[in-house]
Amino acid sequence: MTTTDKAKNSAQQAKGKIKETAGKAVGNNKLEAEGNADQMKGNLKQAGEKVKDAFKK
Repeated sequence: MTTTDKAKNSAQQAKGKIKETAGKAVGNNKLEAEGNADQMKGNLKQAGEKVKDAFKK
């Protein structure tokens, strides 16, 4: 996993957490759901990169 990919995935997870928290704070279910989706995407991307790295070794 490249450092750039890792940073992008972490940034997407952080963005998702912020959206989720903001959605909860203002009672916006759509924003909260978008935040959860962003976090999941970041997690899936990181998992995919780890699988790629495992096969490279």
